[in-house]
Amino acid sequence: MSVDERREQLIAVALELFSRRPPEEVSIDDIAAAAGASRPLVYHYFPGKQALYEESLRRAGQELSARFEEPMEGPLSERLYRVMGRYLDFVQSHGPGFAALLRGGSVAASAGTSAVIDEVRRAAQEQILAHLALPSSSPGLRLTVRAWIANAEITSLEWLVERSVPLEELQLHLVQEFVAALVLTAAREPELAAELASFFADERPQGPAGRLVRDLAGLFAVPGMLDAVTALAAGGPDEPSPQDAGP
Repeated sequence: MSVDERREQLIAVALELFSRRPPEEVSIDDIAAAAGASRPLVYHYFPGKQALYEESLRRAGQELSARFEEPMEGPLSERLYRVMGRYLDFVQSHGPGFAALLRGGSVAASAGTSAVIDEVRRAAQEQILAHLALPSSSPGLRLTVRAWIANAEITSLEWLVERSVPLEELQLHLVQEFVAALVLTAAREPELAAELASFFADERPQGPAGRLVRDLAGLFAVPGMLDAVTALAAGGPDEPSPQDAGP
């Protein structure tokens, strides 16, 4: 192999091992054996396991960032559904290594690995904001998107441990959580609220957003629910807040 080919091979082999086992359980000898190379040869290309781990993670981060790319066509919730399908497929195939890192429990975690993960998060945030296609993104909206990305990480990592629901159900759940978070943010931001009507107008009844709206509407069939919600909505702005109401 050429120098570049051998280096790429070592990175690919290391990434495969780190994907199947926590990084602290993978040694340079393991990587050398899987690559059909000697231990000194691995050290010729990388000063140690940490450097090889960070480079492998950087490549994986580039792949993960690319999975957030989606043509800006069709209903937004359906675009996000496809994105989350690719994201969860990635999480599933790189489970142990990424779980150890994202949970902060890996001895291989460092400033370098944290920077890679942060870059993936920023790329995901910018992709989501681009799909919203708003004239500008308020601090509140950017915070909503970043919080949803963090929630997707936590939820998917917990799913790796328990596998308590089918993957497709988790995929739908995460997209619907984003739609709900977007609606809540719009309730506080008039400019975003003005854009929300066109967002829902583009959605389809069988899409994630349409199914969410039907599920929420179904809550009003619960005895007493409609009356309770109507009473809350009728409360005027002059009523005391929970902080002002006292014990």
